[in-house]
Amino acid sequence: MKKPVNLLYLKIIVYGSGLQTRAFQYVSDLVNGLVLLMNSNISSPVNLGNPEEHTILEFAQLIKSLVVSRSQIQFLPEAQDDPQRRRPDIRKAKMMLGWEPVVRVTHVFCLATA
Repeated sequence: MKKPVNLLYLKIIVYGSGLQTRAFQYVSDLVNGLVLLMNSNISSPVNLGNPEEHTILEFAQLIKSLVVSRSQIQFLPEAQDDPQRRRPDIRKAKMMLGWEPVVRVTHVFCLATA
């Protein structure tokens, strides 16, 4: 039988400086956008991402604080092809569908750790 892992002290791995950004999205926002798109006459690509950008380091620090962890953040070399910025342009979705994400990603983290 495996010994249980104490997550309180596990290292949180961040690749690179952690200053690279990502834009995460809650599934209900994506589903709502897809339904609007499927019910429209639009046949060209429409970005249904979330333009709310956060650094990887912000996410690591947020998770650490939410779970009241004593874990250290460990920085490892970043991958060569790791993009530094991810922020989708949703102007077309706003203009043609009246759609934009409504769920803040940081709120989702709070719900998941409650």
